[in-house]
Amino acid sequence: MAKITPVIMSGGAGTRLWPLSRAGHPKQFHRMGGGGTLIQEAALRTAGPGFEPPLVVCNIAHAELAARQLAEAGLSPRIVLEPAARNTAACAVAAAALVARDDPDGLVLLASADHIIKDPAAFRAAIEAGRPAAEAGALVVFGLKPDRPETGYGYIRAGAGSGAVRPVAAFVEKPDLATAERFMADAAYSWNAGIFLFGAAAFLAEARRLAPAIAEAAEAAVGEATGSERRLQLGESFTRAPAISVDYAVFEKTDKAVVVACDLGWSDVGAWRALWELAEAGEARNAFSGDVVSVGSTGNLVRTDGPVVALAGVENLVVVVENGVVLVAARDDPAAVKALVEQLRVEGRENLL
Repeated sequence: MAKITPVIMSGGAGTRLWPLSRAGHPKQFHRMGGGGTLIQEAALRTAGPGFEPPLVVCNIAHAELAARQLAEAGLSPRIVLEPAARNTAACAVAAAALVARDDPDGLVLLASADHIIKDPAAFRAAIEAGRPAAEAGALVVFGLKPDRPETGYGYIRAGAGSGAVRPVAAFVEKPDLATAERFMADAAYSWNAGIFLFGAAAFLAEARRLAPAIAEAAEAAVGEATGSERRLQLGESFTRAPAISVDYAVFEKTDKAVVVACDLGWSDVGAWRALWELAEAGEARNAFSGDVVSVGSTGNLVRTDGPVVALAGVENLVVVVENGVVLVAARDDPAAVKALVEQLRVEGRENLL
């Protein structure tokens, strides 16, 4: 049975969770409802028999932070450093090249460091369901059962079949609300959470065929890599790779994609509302972390790293006090937070980001 190397992509900035998530300490290095930080939980989900030690791909600036947090969780990962962010396709090719170099029959489990999965046992069961297909050369994507008509995610439409693994009929872009409601009523549709399982060699062959510029640059960067086996810095050729997601570059073009439908209790924690939904809110539906006093207020999320936050007669707000910055925003408007971050950048206030 082929061993699986979990590849944990840790390049995200999580700007919609500003000011908690910042360039020097993005969201994957924070605790958000679980026992450990998001990156620790991501690595621990696939620790143990059947899995190789994780391979963590991250920004050079986060190397020490990633190594320290994973060591605290009792893990000894291989850390691969990117000289520049190039989205997930180049990251996937470089990781697959490293796995294939060590084990030509090895499998890669590609996942993000900044997601939450509440049911790790279901995740492992889904991986085992997809393993035979991956060993046979298919590129497996895990489709998450929708629990709401979500317009912010892409969808996967499964083809004909009745088993746990079905061919992918189509990848569907983020829909409008009416379309999302239709998708939710149709069992053929699932969310594309960006979690993949594939043979390293099979994926490289498809990447070379479908995205040759990305494959050439990322594989060259592996050949130029410096450092130790436990901490490898990819070469400058990596910066030549077009910045495209692995979905667009490979999975939406290949005829080898199959989908495993599953229900994992998944969240990408992509906005403050998601964190509020994950919290164990009380009768007033407030979710508080830190020193908070509330009177007549409902549906609010508050996190403070020290100063007291007092709420009076307000509802559906996000209030975050983090490292000298205070954010007050509508709980259900992630676009406003993203726009605020862009405004800070326009004003040259990079020190706050």
